[in-house]
Amino acid sequence: MKKRRGRALDGWLVVDKPAGMTSTDIVNRVRRAFGAQKAGHGGTLDPLATGLLPVAFGAATKTVPYVMDGTKLYRFTLRFGEARDTDDADGQVIATSPARPDAGVIEAALPAFRGTIMQVPPAFSAVKIAGERAYDMAREGRAPELAPRPARIDRFVLIERPDADTAVFEVASGKGVYMRSLARDLARACGSVGHVAALRRLRVGPFDETMAISLDKIAGTGDIEPASPDLLLPVATALADIPALALTDAETSNLRHGQAISLVALMGRIPSQADPEGGLVRAMAGRCVIGLCRLEDGWLRSERLL
Repeated sequence: MKKRRGRALDGWLVVDKPAGMTSTDIVNRVRRAFGAQKAGHGGTLDPLATGLLPVAFGAATKTVPYVMDGTKLYRFTLRFGEARDTDDADGQVIATSPARPDAGVIEAALPAFRGTIMQVPPAFSAVKIAGERAYDMAREGRAPELAPRPARIDRFVLIERPDADTAVFEVASGKGVYMRSLARDLARACGSVGHVAALRRLRVGPFDETMAISLDKIAGTGDIEPASPDLLLPVATALADIPALALTDAETSNLRHGQAISLVALMGRIPSQADPEGGLVRAMAGRCVIGLCRLEDGWLRSERLL
């Protein structure tokens, strides 16, 4: 078996992504800078977008799904008057409108976009249709027929109105919500057309801007010597949003051997935030994260051991 090249590193790096690069570009540059064997990202950002792109190394890649399931916070600028095929400033103009809604019209339209809504993804997205990516079909001039899907919007507020053409919003959302679709649909609801002119991600699950490092401080260092592992956050950082459950040594051993633990034995220790019907908890042995477990049918069962 061919040995994988590079250092075996475990942990998270939160990159402040610059505009103009894909998420894969960032992962590749960071992996080279660290000389790492394995890396992946915790949630794609469009090339136009800036902000938080968590990059997982080694064992941290096992926790990527839990980061992607976390709440995300965005700030975007909606430009009224032009619809674009990509629903952002990188695309071609496909429709125009002279309508420029005022703040009152925008505020009146926003409530319909909060809560769980049905959202049609952008034509230029990675959604698969009969095995084909929507963006491949769109690039070939075959407009994809995309079905609406549920999208959870926890917060959607107008925070600034720089001029008649633009409006700035903050959005807190669940997994798989497209800001480009929100901008497109809100503009239509306001009697105009529009697209995302600028987009920044401010938070992803437990990762926020205080943890972010600019790409300039990382990329390129691998040309001389690998970047320092001291820049990485622990694997368990990704799980900080998940309620913690303290286990005894015996319980830890049982979980590691694939045994379930009765919730009766854990009474008084189960965190109040944990849903007893299928909720996740972060199993702890002292200060060490053992892994993720699920509460169901009166038992604690391991789902992902670290």
